[in-house]
Amino acid sequence: MKKKTVKQSLAVLMISFMAMTPFQQTAHGKSTLEINADAAILVEADTGKIVYSEHEDEPLGIASMTKMMTEYLVLEAIEKGKIDWDQTYKVSDKVYQLANAPGLSNVPLRADEEYTVRELYDAMVIKSGNGAAIALSEVVAGSEGKFVKMMNAKAKELGFEHYHFVNSSGLSNYDMLGMYPEGTGVNDENMVSAEDMATLAYYLIHDFPEVLETSSLTSKVFRPGTSEELVMKNTNGLLKGKSYHYKGADGLKTGTTPFAGSTFTGTAERNGVRYISVILDAKDEYNQPSSAERFIQSRELLDYGFKQFETVTYGLDNVETNKEHTLPVPNGKEQEVTIKIKKPLSLRVLKQDEDKVKTTLTLDKEKVNEDGSLQAPIEKGEKIGELVVDTQEKTEYIFDKKVPSFTVDVYASESVKKASWLVRSARSIQDFLGDLF
Repeated sequence: MKKKTVKQSLAVLMISFMAMTPFQQTAHGKSTLEINADAAILVEADTGKIVYSEHEDEPLGIASMTKMMTEYLVLEAIEKGKIDWDQTYKVSDKVYQLANAPGLSNVPLRADEEYTVRELYDAMVIKSGNGAAIALSEVVAGSEGKFVKMMNAKAKELGFEHYHFVNSSGLSNYDMLGMYPEGTGVNDENMVSAEDMATLAYYLIHDFPEVLETSSLTSKVFRPGTSEELVMKNTNGLLKGKSYHYKGADGLKTGTTPFAGSTFTGTAERNGVRYISVILDAKDEYNQPSSAERFIQSRELLDYGFKQFETVTYGLDNVETNKEHTLPVPNGKEQEVTIKIKKPLSLRVLKQDEDKVKTTLTLDKEKVNEDGSLQAPIEKGEKIGELVVDTQEKTEYIFDKKVPSFTVDVYASESVKKASWLVRSARSIQDFLGDLF
């Protein structure tokens, strides 16, 4: 009688079992956070989900965070074989002047000296060397002007919506001693929204995870054992040994100019969970730009993600009370099949939220009869449906074209052959008599 009741429940193309479980909400302007900046955002690095945001779509100055795009294009050029780490670069007059200009963040580069791409890359990522960034733009594109075009093209390709790159270093053009890139103006500034900076960090980490090996270094010696030996100290205050050390922090880039204020794109990973934070023009209690506050507020953002959310897994146990995980197959030689999934789906969940997720098991239309029941034959390992997690809430992501699908494929654990005509006829007669009497 129990099997008959289950069969009747399969009269539609979908088998739905409700499991009410907690799930996060996108937190915009959450009162528990005190962020004093022109813009801010916190993003799940795995999914791109926006967890918290303020003025995230407003294009603002980004200063040396511009170098993150330069990093991306350099790493991409290496991956494609267009340049290599050991390739040497002879310092141009422009790079020499800007790499040795007083008041600018730099690793001094000598006139007519040759440096490897690796040396320039380390100087740019760790010490935020402006001359090194410009040198790399010349290595990749031939000139900084051509490189700027590549920067804007890549931003469009990655789905940025609010951006304007004018040089490779993040300097204000008026600080470039009149040598700003062709096609740009003396008063032009690099301007990108917080959401687009988070998008850039997302793609940097996913496409070139090795970027964190360099950005996580608190210091490194430039050209050790030579007359140019210099200890390059990382400007990221969240790294180990720094004033605002944050457990798990390993990137990415700071930025400071009078135009942009104090900015920072950070990231940290704990227990396999990573978040990306962006702070644009952090302010202190007197509403003045503050180098310290960009790290203090980044810590608050990251704490919100790590402490207010938990990782919850979803599997077949969430959608059925039948812990044996079987489904009926009325026309099969065996009248049920065991189902399985390869791996449960893990999602970050806001701890205080409850009863907000619908978990559903949906059968493949081609695997069911007209009455909606699962049909034989079924092969072992054959996909028969999907486990779908529906948040039932509006969820925002840093990109539109790659919104993740919260589904898990469901497979048959064994084969089920189709019963003979005689057996199926006998079952039909038995069911008819059962209904009759």
